[in-house]
Amino acid sequence: MKVIVTDEISEKGLELLEKDPRVQLDVRLGLATSELHGLIGSYDAIITRSGTQVDAELLSHATNLKMVARAGVGIDNVDVVAASERGIIVVNAPFGNTNSAAEHSMAILLSMCRNVPDANASLKGGQWQRAPFTGYELKHKTMGIIGLGKVGGRVALRSRAFEMEVLVYDPYISEKRAADFGTRLVSLDELVSMADVISVHTPLNDETRDLITGEHFSAMK
Repeated sequence: MKVIVTDEISEKGLELLEKDPRVQLDVRLGLATSELHGLIGSYDAIITRSGTQVDAELLSHATNLKMVARAGVGIDNVDVVAASERGIIVVNAPFGNTNSAAEHSMAILLSMCRNVPDANASLKGGQWQRAPFTGYELKHKTMGIIGLGKVGGRVALRSRAFEMEVLVYDPYISEKRAADFGTRLVSLDELVSMADVISVHTPLNDETRDLITGEHFSAMK
């Protein structure tokens, strides 16, 4: 099986494929679209992250392709319908980076709440100012999580560890599942108006695109 890797992935992941005698692995990073169109026809599988657009045009050149493997969770860069029409399987790695994504979400939250970017820039500029960058604590603040899936659930648990109240909007879960994470299930309008912080953890698709409207932004604290 000939496999092309078009985006950077973990060396450990590559090692598994390199050790498999059935796999001929080609790592080709930074290919122009036209180059990939010219190459893809000779491969059985493509491994990507979000940098490669596996759209209908690319798939039209993929005459031997049997699988599109997304090294991550989101598949919004893959035309799943076009792939399915050609009998090409699309797979992802739903647990591959859930902890990393949740931790990164908390890192961004803490960074903004404590004004870390501005304070760091000020310090590098030769100033020692504390008062302008005091920020605020997360304790007793309200976290609003949109999408209590694999990443959203982990963000909820970490938010509770900071003694935050956690509200959740997710039309596909039960109140019991929300309660299992120590959270409260509310409507989107309620979440937007009550939360001090909002963290979005949904796949990008037709249902979630433009989920947060101008009216929602106006209703935020």
